[in-house]
Order: sequence, then structure tokens, then C-alpha cells
Amino acid sequence: MAGKDLAGRTQKMIKQLSGGGGVVAVGAALFFGIKESFYNVEGGHKAVLFSRFGGVKPDIYGEGLHFRVPWFQWPIIYNIRSRPSKVGSPTGSKDLQMVNINLRVLTRPDATKLPQITQTLGVDYDEKVLPSIVNEVLKSVVAKFNASQLITQRSQVSLLIKRELEQRAKDFNIILDDVAITDLTFGREYTAAVERKQIAQQDAQRAQYIVERAKQDRQHKIVQAEGEAEIARTLGEAIAKNPGFLKLRRIRAAQTIAQTMAQSQNKIYLEADSLMLNVSEDPYKTPAESTDASTTSPS
Repeated sequence: MAGKDLAGRTQKMIKQLSGGGGVVAVGAALFFGIKESFYNVEGGHKAVLFSRFGGVKPDIYGEGLHFRVPWFQWPIIYNIRSRPSKVGSPTGSKDLQMVNINLRVLTRPDATKLPQITQTLGVDYDEKVLPSIVNEVLKSVVAKFNASQLITQRSQVSLLIKRELEQRAKDFNIILDDVAITDLTFGREYTAAVERKQIAQQDAQRAQYIVERAKQDRQHKIVQAEGEAEIARTLGEAIAKNPGFLKLRRIRAAQTIAQTMAQSQNKIYLEADSLMLNVSEDPYKTPAESTDASTTSPS
């Protein structure tokens, strides 16, 4: 009885599958198999196939649609375009100063070595390799320069870092497109020493300016004194040759005083002699000249 019941159930299931439900199931399985048999490689990418029986295949597949055996094979896709990575490392300079350098590195995998990269490093090859080789190269290059040279010869330092990084990256089948120093900072002690040096230089320049200004002021006073002495000498010679020069100066002074008093709103009563307004008398005559003038005047 039990054998007959099992046979009946089996026949019933076969009849159900052979009906409409079986067609749908077969169609779905066929569609899934076709869908899983193809994979697409986008632009700027390449792929390698991993097989359950042979491991990573040596073939490299470019952009487009490709076939694979479902479940037995699956693609490993790599982005072969240059990608930026920022890596930094503290290191010591030639004069034993601590320097923090950050690099921006553009790298991409060697498209002809993708199977080797898959077997040795994996898809995240850059995260595994770049920090170690950048740290190694930075320490070896920075140790060749003083702290001041790292600033003044920045382009040369960057070029040397790029050359050595290219050689180290080739060992891991990585192509290095560009290297740039994005940040360069020094320790607190060195920064403080640089600031003190700049302040000392500014103080020295200020002191030199003060000295030069004092020299110029002294020269100006010498020239001014020489000019005043020359003026006094010229006045002395003019007075000795022509006493009327003093009379002329006295008349001009009197004109200036009179003009100032005329413009004033206040009333002033002063002696003419004290203001040099009495120009009719000559105070510069000697007593002999005054006696001669009085004797020669008509009675």
C-alpha cells in the first residue's frame, strides 16, 4: 500500500509540472541561466575570470559584454583609470628636524598584469601597497635635504620622490602617473626658531634704517649749518661793502610791521623806535658821522 501511494503522488507531481506551472518554472530557470551567463565591463575597466577548477585565468577582458559559465566562473573587475590617493608620513630631515609631508599620488594598475595583481594583492591593491612604499620613499628622500632646502627646493624634492616611487611601484605592477606635495609642515621647535630668526632679521633691518636716518639727519644739519654760515658771511661782506643794506632791511621790516598793525582791529600805541618805524633817523651812523652831518647842515 505504501509503495502504491508513493507512486501515485509522484505521478501527480509530474502531471502538475507538465502543466502551466512547469512551463513557467522552466522559463524562469532558463532566463536566470542566460542572465548569469553574461557580464558587462564598463568603460575604463578590465576584468579577469576566476574559475572554481583552474583559479584565475590568464586572459584579460576589455570593455563590453562577455560570456561565463554560471556558478563555475565569476568576473573580477578592475578600474584601470588613474585614481588619487592622499598619503602622509612624519619623517626626519638631514639636520634632524621632524617634517610632516602629505602627498597626492595618482596611480592605476598595470592592465597587462591584472591576473598577477589578483593572485598577489587583490582589488584593494592600492590600500595595501601605497602606505608602505610612500612611507619608505619619503624617509629616504627627505633625509637627503635640510629643512630649509625642503622649502626652497620643493620641486626637486617632489621630482626625486616621484622617481623613486615609480621604481618601487613597478615591483607591485602599479603605474604611477603623478606625485605632488600638498602639505609640508615642521615641528614646533623649528617653527619657533624660524619665527625668532625672522624677528631678529626685522630688528636688524630696523636698526640699520635708524642708523642710516641718523646719518642723513647729521648730514642735513651739516649742510644747513654750512648754508647758514655762508649766508652770514655773505651778509657780512654786503654790510662791509655797502652799509645801506642794513637800512634796506630795516625799511622792509618796518613795512611788514606796519602792514600787520594796519590789519589788526585793536588800537596800539607804541614808540616808533621800538618798532623800527622811525625810518627818518639812521641808528647805524657813528657819532663822527652825526657831528659832520650837523655841521654841514644849513643854519
